Formats: sequence, structure tokens, C-alpha cells
Amino acid sequence: MEKKQFQTESKKLLDMMVNSIYTHKEIFLRELISNASDALDKLYFRSLTDDSVARDRSEYEIRISTDPEKRTLSVSDNGCGMGREELETNLGTIAKSGSFDFKAANKGEKNATEVDVIGQFGVGFYSAFMVADRITVESLAFGESQAWRWESSGADGYTVEPCEKSTPGTEVTLYIKPDTEDEKYSDYLTTYKIRELVRKYSDYIRYPIRMKVEESVPKEDNKEEYEKVLKDETLNSMIPLWKKAPGEISDEEYNRFYQDKFFDFEAPLKTIHIRAEGGATYEALLFIPAHAPYNYYTKEYEKGLQLYSSGVMIMEKCADLIPDHFGFVRGLVDSADLSLNISREMLQHDRQLKVIARAIAKKIRNELEKMRDGDRTKYDTFFDAFGLQLKYGLYADYGAHKEDLQDLVMFHSAASEKGKYKTLKEYLAAMPEAQKDIYYACGETVDQIAMLPSVEGVRSRGYDVLYLTDDVDEFALKMLGEYEGKKFVNVCTENLDIATEEEKEALKGKNEELKPLLEAMKKALDNEVKDVRLTNTLKGHAVNLVSEGDLSVEMEKVLGKMPGGATGYAKASLILELNANHPVVEKLHAMLQQDPEKVETDTKILYAQARLIAGLSLENPSQVCDWICSLI
Repeated sequence: MEKKQFQTESKKLLDMMVNSIYTHKEIFLRELISNASDALDKLYFRSLTDDSVARDRSEYEIRISTDPEKRTLSVSDNGCGMGREELETNLGTIAKSGSFDFKAANKGEKNATEVDVIGQFGVGFYSAFMVADRITVESLAFGESQAWRWESSGADGYTVEPCEKSTPGTEVTLYIKPDTEDEKYSDYLTTYKIRELVRKYSDYIRYPIRMKVEESVPKEDNKEEYEKVLKDETLNSMIPLWKKAPGEISDEEYNRFYQDKFFDFEAPLKTIHIRAEGGATYEALLFIPAHAPYNYYTKEYEKGLQLYSSGVMIMEKCADLIPDHFGFVRGLVDSADLSLNISREMLQHDRQLKVIARAIAKKIRNELEKMRDGDRTKYDTFFDAFGLQLKYGLYADYGAHKEDLQDLVMFHSAASEKGKYKTLKEYLAAMPEAQKDIYYACGETVDQIAMLPSVEGVRSRGYDVLYLTDDVDEFALKMLGEYEGKKFVNVCTENLDIATEEEKEALKGKNEELKPLLEAMKKALDNEVKDVRLTNTLKGHAVNLVSEGDLSVEMEKVLGKMPGGATGYAKASLILELNANHPVVEKLHAMLQQDPEKVETDTKILYAQARLIAGLSLENPSQVCDWICSLI
């Protein structure tokens, strides 16, 4: 029997396909099942116009069997089969796809929609060499009497010879490799592993995938004793939930599918079912979880939607289908329009993928807006879990997505009920006519922010203040810059402008009057602050720290937490503000000529007090304590 060489005559090419193209060895079963499904589709397509194919669709099936002793795994179908010429053409030429040729040849047929051929590039079959050191293919083409047997041990070539086979179809038998220290190939001979792989990759193949499994059943003559019997088990569910019309699916079915598919103990907050045709034809089933996974805000979390092509899973997590700011969405996309390059795992970044990704992002945003406006309690629950991700989205990519996300983010505010959120639009709607800007303040907690002197001063004017408690919040608002023409202003910066013109003139005069005191206090702080000045924005507090420039006190703290932040390269430019109407100012002014050393000590105590109020650390807390004790 003559051994023939592959027409590519390239061992290197086959080695590359087996060892490099596929990420996981386990996908070989998916490829063989998909090929079997294609063979069934071809025969079914033929039956629509050929009366000689006298077979009901319910008779079509794929079978898997294993023999652990012989170390064989077989995948068979009762589809169209292949003659000698087809075996040599399809299996003798690497990257030759009979399915692709069939699809192209029948593209214009009116019954073409009745089949959904999966195979495209003819490489998947060779993935079996990742787990097998020898493969045989026995096939009988429908309508022929002679069956043929193709056999190969890899890149050294193949043989084709006649064989006995009584029914049309194809059986692929893999001779599984011996176990190694790194790979336990024997797992692919177990019912458990076969069942797992079918449900993972091929659960929605439209034909039943059956396997004989061993079960323990009571004996007929003695119900207390059991015997082992082989029974047929259908491993796949066949009908994808997303292929049904949304109106035919109950909430319970959606929830059960989500919880089973994505291993969540809780039902999703929102289900989004998309069926799109036109520029991009695809189906998507998306879920917004009710809570964040334990590792969601860590580097270990991997975003992405499952990608299917005609019901066959191609990728577990396709990150390109969903933007980072919606990375919390779980679900899948099924499209036969995407270009699969060489293997089903290598997805081309083509226009179709981008079209689908844009449409999905828009749909998610629209559904979140509906939830925000129609079920605020549910949206609050969502925002508690994933609001931080939306804020990161505002800041990421130089603000490229800020227009899409600015109305989805929310914040606590001074005027809100405890624990409730406010959108930017809601803040704007409640602004007094005299208010020029959108005010915010930063801190670790809402209660801490509420006690800031600057917040108290702004609130005394009747203005609301957004409370920013997440590290990314201020960076996100800085990226936004403004909202509907209103600038964002940190109340703890020099940019705060809430005084009347009369108040500003009066303050200017008092600053001039007390200039010697202010200069002495600045000198006492030895360049710790850029300036010391009076203000009329404080209410009952004596002192306050504000920042000058783009870097605020809170931003300094955030940057200080980052690797290298402790080196001191990112420091806010601080200004010590004194309440122009507080008695301590007059007392210090009177003391300046009599006891300048005490003014210096008191200045340092006031500065320490201001740092503590702002949430900043003290360089020498022990010395501050000694100063306070000396006062007592």
C-alpha cells in the first residue's frame, strides 16, 4: 500500500498548526464534532431536492465512543460521507475545506438557509494530532457501495485503501497518545471529560451528540442489587436559548440559563436579548450581574463575551466584543458573519467585529439608561457594584467615552438622602439660579467630607456639593471638565468663587490690613504652604487648607498610594486660609508685637489642625502634642 505525501509537503506547517495555532488541546473534539455536523447538514440539504435520501431529520446523529484499553476515541456521523477522491482532496491537502467549497457552491440556492455549515478552512481536523499519534477515517459516501479508509500518523503522509462499512457516513478514530508528566491524555477517554467538552464547546450543535454511558440499575429479580448497563445519553441540548424569540422565553428560563452558564448564585439584574440583521447579523444574550465577582477589581479578572459561530463556541472570552467600562457584562454573541482565520480561535479584527462591538456597547448603555429612569432602586444596586467601573471609563482612553458615560455615573451629595445617589443631570436641575458652577469635595467617607470647612461654607450659601469618595472620582471629573456648560469646581481649592462683590472688596481690605501677620505666619511655616490668607467662605471653622493649581489635596493622596508615590514627586501646592471673622485672627494680630514666638507656635498648631481636617498626615505628631499641652 503506497503512502502518499500531503500536497503541502510541509512537516513544518503541520507542526505549526498542531503546536501553535490552537491554544488548548481540548478543542480537537469541538473541531471533529463540527465536521460531523457539517456532513449531516450536507446530506440534509441534499434531501430537500433528492427523494433518494429517504431519511427523516430526527434520524441524523453524531456518536462518540471510547475504548480505554485500546486508547481510542471515535466520532462518527450518518451524514453524506466521502469517497476516495474526496478523502484525498479534503484530508490530503492541509487547509483544504470541503465545507467551505460546499457553502460557496450553494450560496444562491433558495434552501441554503436550511443548513448552517460551520467548517471554513479545513484545518480543524488536524488539531486531533495534538492528542493522537495516529488517526483513521472510515467513510462511505451516500449512494456509493465502496467505503474507504484514510490513515495518517502525522506529517510523514497518509494512506487510502478500501474498507468495509455498511452505512453512509464517516467515523474518525483517534489513537490517543500515552500520558506524560505534563499532559494526562487519558482524560480524553473518560465519559466525564467528553461530557464536559461537549457541553462547553458543542452544546448547541443542532444534531444530537450521543454516547453510551454506564449506569447502575436495580436488577429485575432483586431490586436491592444493582447491575451495570450501557445506556444512550444525549450530551448536548441542541437548541440555543438565544435562537428562540424573546417572547417565547420566560424570566425563569433566562435566569436559570445565566446562573448555570456563568456559575452565579444570584439571578442577573438585567437580561438583554439582541437579534440583529442587516449590516451585521448576529444574536446576543447579555446579562448584567447583581453583584461584582470577588476578583472583579483586580488584575486577575478577565473581561469578554463568549463568542459562538453557528452555535459552536469559538472563544471563551472575546475581549474585543465589549469595552472595558462595560466589562462587568456577562454573556455571548453568536454570528456566522465573523471571519475566522485558520483556526476558529484566531479571530480577524475585521469590520464586522467592530460593528457588532459598537452596537452591543450602545445597547448596553441604552438599557442602563432605561434601568436608571425606570427602576432607580435596581440601578442603585447596579451602581453599588459597578459604578466604579463606569467612572474609570470616564477617565480612560483620554476621555474618549465620556459622552457615553457622563449620564450613567452618580455621586452622593450634601443634599441627597443618606445613602442615595444623584446624577449630574439631577444635580444641575436642582441648582439655584445664582449658582455658577458644579461643586464637589473629596474624602474617604461621606461623613468625613460633610465636616470639611469648605463644604460647610458652600452649604451655608444654599448650594449642593457632590461627595467624591472613590480615588478615581476627581480624575474623572477633571477629564469631563464641564457638564452642560457648568464647570466642576473643588470647594477645597482656590478656584472657589462664591462671595459677593461686596464681600470680596471687604476681604481684600482686611488682607491688606493684616498683611504683616499673614507674612509672619507664612514665614513660621517655612515653605510648607505657598501662601497664608484670609477668607470669608468659612463659617465656624478657624482654618482651612486649599490647593492651588491642577493638583488637589485629594489627588496628592491618591498619587501617593501608587508605586513610587511616596517619593514626594506629586505634591499639591497648599494655601492656609484663616477665617476672617474668627476671634483667633484678631488674637494673633494683637499678639504679633508682644510675643512673636508664640505666634509662630500657634501658627504651627493651626496648620497641623488644618492638615488633620484635610485628611493629611503630620510630619511630627509628637511635637504637635507638646505644643498643645503647653497651651493647657
